[in-house]
Amino acid sequence: MTDTLDPAAIRAAQAENPKMRARDLAASLGIAEAHYVAAWCGEGTTRLKADFNLIFPALETLGEVMALTRNESAVHEKTGVYDKFHPGKHAAMMLGDAIDMRMFSKHWIHAFAVETRDGDSVRHSLQFFDAHGEAVHKIHSRAATNLNAWRDLVAAFAHEDQSASMQLEARTVPAKRSGAVVTFDELRDSWCRMTDTHQFVSILKKLDLERIDAVRGVGEDFAWQIDVSSVAAMLRLSANEKLPIMCFVGNPGCIQIHSGPVEAIKEMGPWLNVLDPGFNLHLRQDHVKEVWAVRKPTDKGHVTSLEAYDAAGDLIVQFFGKRIEGQDEREGWRMIMEQLPRVQQHDRVAG
Repeated sequence: MTDTLDPAAIRAAQAENPKMRARDLAASLGIAEAHYVAAWCGEGTTRLKADFNLIFPALETLGEVMALTRNESAVHEKTGVYDKFHPGKHAAMMLGDAIDMRMFSKHWIHAFAVETRDGDSVRHSLQFFDAHGEAVHKIHSRAATNLNAWRDLVAAFAHEDQSASMQLEARTVPAKRSGAVVTFDELRDSWCRMTDTHQFVSILKKLDLERIDAVRGVGEDFAWQIDVSSVAAMLRLSANEKLPIMCFVGNPGCIQIHSGPVEAIKEMGPWLNVLDPGFNLHLRQDHVKEVWAVRKPTDKGHVTSLEAYDAAGDLIVQFFGKRIEGQDEREGWRMIMEQLPRVQQHDRVAG
């Protein structure tokens, strides 16, 4: 990223490419998306104070909106109300019936309110970025949104600095954990002792292991590789069976969750899409290089997830069968996961 273009040059580039999405135009210019958004301050865009623990409780006043969280390969969109906010020192939660999120506040550094003219109408969004200018989360208005409350929120959190340029931290590529000293028995022992799926992250930290390396190495009774076509197959089977699922898409600053059934599964070019009222998922299938069925023990029986990884071994999207509180995993979900085509040992990627 160069981040050296002045705001006038950025606005001129947009005028020459009026149909290009902001994220794509920023990439074509070699700048961070936040740098692009800041170029419009004073021209429909307002820089906000990214005061995480104050702005999130205020979002409920907006009524129905669309929440969007993405990474390089998947976009997760949920329509609903930002209610049931739970602050936390390192991680906060939004536990509404529709909008269910885990937010890691140290990554929420820059914030903007954006107005975009679309013919005779104006689209409103709140956009949050990390220190490097990468989008963490966006909130889009809908027909039922309370725009008076929206304007009040923007006015309350408007930043003193409304300049059209900004300083961003240089991005560094995080070093991958080596995992070289971990034995198979150590990994299996820790895995077997899990009583809750949330303990998995602690196990990775304790053993200094990347997630993908743990999944590849734990053994086929806990994780087995399945064909990359399995994501689409699982979604169609779940839709046919009207089986409620959970879908997680995240980035370092935010994880967004859908819980419920899926219905309209459509492929468009490289994109695999769920296009349901209230929930949209857009997944770049050509970015998916490995898919795994992963089984973790809990105190209520084991839980099975479908996990899709990119070429770098990073998690793109994760699915579970939606569990009934206090009960074991749904048998229908286990049956679907068992039916998905396995990758034979000799066909596997080197791990």
